[in-house]
Amino acid sequence: MSEQVTGAQSLVRSLEAAGVETIFGIPGGAILPAYDPLYDSRIRHILVRHEQGAGHAAQGYAAATGKVGVCMATSGPGATNLVTPIADANMDSVPMVAVTGQVPTAAIGSDAFQEADIRGITMPITKHNFLVTDPAEIPRTVAEAFYIASTGRPGPVLVDVAKDAMQTTTTFEWPAEINLAGYRPVTRPHAKQVREAARLITESRKPVLYVGGGVIRAGASAELRVLAERTGIPVITTLMARGAFPDSHPQHLGMPGMHGTVAAVAALQKSDLIISLGARFDDRVTGALDSFAPGAKVIHADIDPAEIGKNRFADVPIVGDCRDVIADLVVALEAEAAQGREGDYEGWVRFLAGIKARYPLGYDNPADGSLAPQYVLERLGKIAGPEAIYCAGVGQHQMWATHFIGYENPRTWINSGGLGTMGFCVPAAMGAKVGRPDATVWAIDGDGCFQMTNQELATCTLEGIPIKVAIINNESLGMVRQWQTLFYNERYSNTDLQSKRVPDFVKLADAYGCVGLSCESADEVDATIDKAMEINDVPVVIDFRVHRDAMVWPMVAAGTSNDEIKYARDLAPKFEEDEL
Repeated sequence: MSEQVTGAQSLVRSLEAAGVETIFGIPGGAILPAYDPLYDSRIRHILVRHEQGAGHAAQGYAAATGKVGVCMATSGPGATNLVTPIADANMDSVPMVAVTGQVPTAAIGSDAFQEADIRGITMPITKHNFLVTDPAEIPRTVAEAFYIASTGRPGPVLVDVAKDAMQTTTTFEWPAEINLAGYRPVTRPHAKQVREAARLITESRKPVLYVGGGVIRAGASAELRVLAERTGIPVITTLMARGAFPDSHPQHLGMPGMHGTVAAVAALQKSDLIISLGARFDDRVTGALDSFAPGAKVIHADIDPAEIGKNRFADVPIVGDCRDVIADLVVALEAEAAQGREGDYEGWVRFLAGIKARYPLGYDNPADGSLAPQYVLERLGKIAGPEAIYCAGVGQHQMWATHFIGYENPRTWINSGGLGTMGFCVPAAMGAKVGRPDATVWAIDGDGCFQMTNQELATCTLEGIPIKVAIINNESLGMVRQWQTLFYNERYSNTDLQSKRVPDFVKLADAYGCVGLSCESADEVDATIDKAMEINDVPVVIDFRVHRDAMVWPMVAAGTSNDEIKYARDLAPKFEEDEL
């Protein structure tokens, strides 16, 4: 006989049954019934300082562990403060469940106190969402939410629970199985499509493996390495796929796109075959679509059929989980080889190696002797090492972090890619550290981004989450200032943050119970990072006061062709076809 419980008790038991270990959240009126049984639960609840922080922390937890991240908020403004992280998780395929309280059922639609139609608001930015008004439906709804969030293409799911449903007596019964009509994600690729892909690969002379975040989400890094080394095909990894393939590997050409390496951009533009694995042909990668990779056929493998052909026609569409697709592709290529058919890419590999050597990532030290931000991140990556986890905000520091830190392992680079959310970094690093407490977690933030969510340092201090924060402080909204320099005649409208004057980041860190450090010269960088690395009981914040006008290069201006990439402000690289 099923035990009688309140809907709130049923909700907490359901979360326990779903395997939840940590919830990031803030209580309030409509969700308050759930917080009473949560008091006695084995689930760790981390009281954040803003619901946006709860959502981004859940994302960081999910990205670092591969598990579903969970956040919780009350109705109205509590729920709407989750909108940005939900949209972010949707763009970057992060498995997340957001649980929100809703006003009582009878009050829904009456503009009751703290009422917002969060289900309607989030419908375009969730993989699925639920409104629960019947307490008997709570266990099944929670089970389905976690199943949907974690299977197929991962994403955020919202569970909105009316307050009266939590207060009413019900029975708790966890569903033995889940059967969702119309939801059957395809994970196994079609064998015919895989064979056709293998044939194209062997026939091509200039193929490139275009690796996206789907490879990370699928846990397919080992399979990718087998495929790359079996074929010798050059590899590029998108912003979301950094760490999916080791930076140190000779076949790796770096990141493509607007701020990609010259070699990676050339590999796409000059290829005759793009093998896209878990990538979505984002505009930041393709530049102007009509001039993107004009001579290339496309093999597009993705678990989400809606992505295939969305931006670029796919000659061979493959719907399936990247891990299964890559493994099957290796088998198909071995069958081709057994028939004497293997690709010859020697000239292509030599051509791209020449471009990589000619246009390496680099930077100029500021003439005035001030600190180069690229040097800070280069040293941070060397000292903290490839086993650390690096979270980034959005902007120049994000691009420098992806270029000048070496990534050797998956799930060691966490950032906001598709949505480009300022304020992502500190709470995401907090979530990553909770999920991977034995790892060193560095939050690499800009002075603009940091000031959006730095209140979560209070959470980190009180909850014993010793993240390390490197603020790349150039006193500006740096990426916007770079565009103003290049495209708006140096008219710096509202991008001067004066962050070297207000606030004092060291004092702010101290006020939050962290250790605050500052650094403004190259000869202090190593010692400052070393000191931060030695402190592991409280959070550490370093104010790196860097050169104001350092820029991110290479760069493809928005809306232009990748062929117009600039290696530096006055240098356009050459990668002509006759070099092949």
